Amino acid sequence: MKQKLFFIGLGIFFVAAGVAHYTHQGPILQFILSCVAVIFVAGFLGKATESVAHYAGERVGGFLNATFGNAAELIIAIILIKDAVNGKPQLFEMVKASITGSIIGNLLLVLGLSVLLGGIKFKTQRYNVMLAGHNASLMLLAVIALFIPAMFFTKLTPGETNTLSLVVAGILIVCYFLWLYFSMVTHKDELADSQVVDEHQEVPWSKGRSILYLVVATVMVALVSEWLVGTVEEFAHLFGLSELFVGAFLIAIIGNAAEHSAAVMLAMKNKIGAAVEIAIGSSLQIALFVAPVLVFISFFMGETMNIVFTVAELVAIGVSVFIAKSISRDGSTNWYEGVLLIAVYLILGIAFFLV
Repeated sequence: MKQKLFFIGLGIFFVAAGVAHYTHQGPILQFILSCVAVIFVAGFLGKATESVAHYAGERVGGFLNATFGNAAELIIAIILIKDAVNGKPQLFEMVKASITGSIIGNLLLVLGLSVLLGGIKFKTQRYNVMLAGHNASLMLLAVIALFIPAMFFTKLTPGETNTLSLVVAGILIVCYFLWLYFSMVTHKDELADSQVVDEHQEVPWSKGRSILYLVVATVMVALVSEWLVGTVEEFAHLFGLSELFVGAFLIAIIGNAAEHSAAVMLAMKNKIGAAVEIAIGSSLQIALFVAPVLVFISFFMGETMNIVFTVAELVAIGVSVFIAKSISRDGSTNWYEGVLLIAVYLILGIAFFLV
């Protein structure tokens, strides 16, 4: 009965948000309907992810959720890049701000809420220690890759900066695919879930239907996210919000709504391995794959988006990686560690809001 009511609510608000968008209703109405629709769609994606994780394991399930969740992020960014190339170059900065927001949002807000709420229900939650160590190293690689172009920016011409950005982007993409090969093939057993999946656990959907629903939910997330982003700029102007805050926090939170929901739901069911894979894995995917791909997409569109981030963005990413690495490296979590992550997120949010 609950599932039936959920799907009815999903259908009603998804259709209502679409109608409001395509009939050009007021930005406030569009924003509210799209926000509610995002909540339902995120819940749908979370249920599909949990079902897939039952068949494929927590790591693969979390990886699929992060990948499908970031598909919406990628679509939103491509739309902004297209507009930037067509006469709105300031939108490149919003894209980079949204990348920053996605990284810190996943490392601090998504992981923080998952650890906090999961830790309230279960005193200590554990996951693969070796995986935690590799995640920490990859997070540091992401920080290094973003810091170096910014440090050499003043000594390079615009053309050289674009060349450096493309080279760094290419290296990161290669490293990301090698990490997938390492973690999913050559060292799959060493990085396996620390908890055994209960084969007798009841799941609402078959394997084929779970995968189908995961794809359908991703398409719905992409559509609702696009509708929501279309209202954000006007909504921000109505309330006097800066583009940096909009890009780093509003768009990032909206784009990652599905992952927020799925990670928290899994952590509260003591599946912290999948929650960590969604939160940290999604941040790594944004930094090592999505951001570099956007650099190449902008290049092929005719105007390269460099990978030079502002000092504020670099500091935000740096402190986020530092605290997330400190908390996750031992392969265990508790509710107070979630408080620490959320505290850092709130500090950064206030700072970005005031800039």
